[in-house]
Amino acid sequence: MEKVTQFFKIRERGSTMKTEILAGLTTFLAMAYILPVNSQMLSQTGMPIAGVFFATVMASMIAAMIMGFVANYPVALAPGMGINAFFTYTVVFGYGLSWEAALAAVFISGVLFLILSISGLRQMVINAIPQALKYSVGAGIGFFITFIGLKNAGIVVSNPATFVALGDLSHPAVLLAIFGLMLVVILFVRGNRFALIISIFVTAVVGLLLGAIGVEHMPAFAANQEGLFAGAGETFFAAFRGFGELVRTPQAIFIIFTFLFVDFFDTAGTLIAVGNRAGLIDDNGDLVDGNKALLADSVGTVAGSLLGTATVTSYIESSTGIEQGGRTGLTAVTTGILFLLAILIYPLISVVTGIYDPVTDKVYSPVTAMALILVGALMVTQLKNIDFDDKPVLIASFLTIVFMIFSFSIAEGIAVGFIFYPIAMFASRRHKEVNPVMYVLMFIFILYFVLMAII
Repeated sequence: MEKVTQFFKIRERGSTMKTEILAGLTTFLAMAYILPVNSQMLSQTGMPIAGVFFATVMASMIAAMIMGFVANYPVALAPGMGINAFFTYTVVFGYGLSWEAALAAVFISGVLFLILSISGLRQMVINAIPQALKYSVGAGIGFFITFIGLKNAGIVVSNPATFVALGDLSHPAVLLAIFGLMLVVILFVRGNRFALIISIFVTAVVGLLLGAIGVEHMPAFAANQEGLFAGAGETFFAAFRGFGELVRTPQAIFIIFTFLFVDFFDTAGTLIAVGNRAGLIDDNGDLVDGNKALLADSVGTVAGSLLGTATVTSYIESSTGIEQGGRTGLTAVTTGILFLLAILIYPLISVVTGIYDPVTDKVYSPVTAMALILVGALMVTQLKNIDFDDKPVLIASFLTIVFMIFSFSIAEGIAVGFIFYPIAMFASRRHKEVNPVMYVLMFIFILYFVLMAII
């Protein structure tokens, strides 16, 4: 025990082993919702849900272990919310790539992130992109996944006259989703740090009970599920099968850049936020061993892509463990061990999968929809950091967000914002304030849209 205490510098950081382990448990409970949500979302691409579940567990465990043992940070990691939506709805559904090709793009972005993490390029890229655009991308993703949550719940549906409209609020699956949304809002507003996982569990139980008494279109436990390790075998190293398709895709560079961009800045923002709370910011305002923390994130993404899941990133839910007193990597290691043990709950995953109604020809996901909506709401809070009195910032941020939603594409929202920011700055005679890297990105994105129009 003494060696563990010394290795993680537990006393130096004013903590105890008991506190660190409790903090790890707290962090796991706060982010365990990602297991059913990520599995359900990525399985829509045709991936075996068992394989995604196994990959989510293992990638989260590997990344947390590296974060704990190498960086000594009380930060846990898992496949990111928002980026898994980009994987599913933009890359696979929007661009028509196979899920294997999407995994190949995640793999390449992870390798690039790894290179950035161990080189001086990291700071150059961070400095090139204005802070307002980073915030607007985060907020835009929040709106995007909230829209997906409402769609999955059946609360919002397509409409040929108005594009979108309210769904059938009398449908049993929609009513169950509304119950889950009301529950998570109540718990969250009352300050319950486990609002998401409790709401998912309670909604699933309510749905099972209603189904047992004869209510149609409720979640059900499927006794005959695909085997966990059989599914894992299908996704394991599937990324390598997708390389050929990816390199033949005109949007490949754009897709890889988006995976890299979102992961890079989401991770940096999370680490800075939790680092402040954990006392891991030095006198210069830099993260202590920040490169090691970024290394854990990038290795997690590479491992996750090879196992069969979307980009792995640091989770802001780690702040719940830090509030519990976690200050060292033992918190992250504890969370990683609990993720590994979560393999035991796989037989219950069928309860959160989609419910198909042949009458409406729609698939409903009432058990997990509220997680997307609440996480989206939390991401939208980044808007408060944007100076809307600055006209170029206002225009670029606004267009980034609305194009993400209305084009149903995170990537194209980023592209539009990165095009209009330099244009607006040039029009306001402030072009010298724009980093040259932004002009390069602007021309790349313009070229992308031109090629998309003529191909």
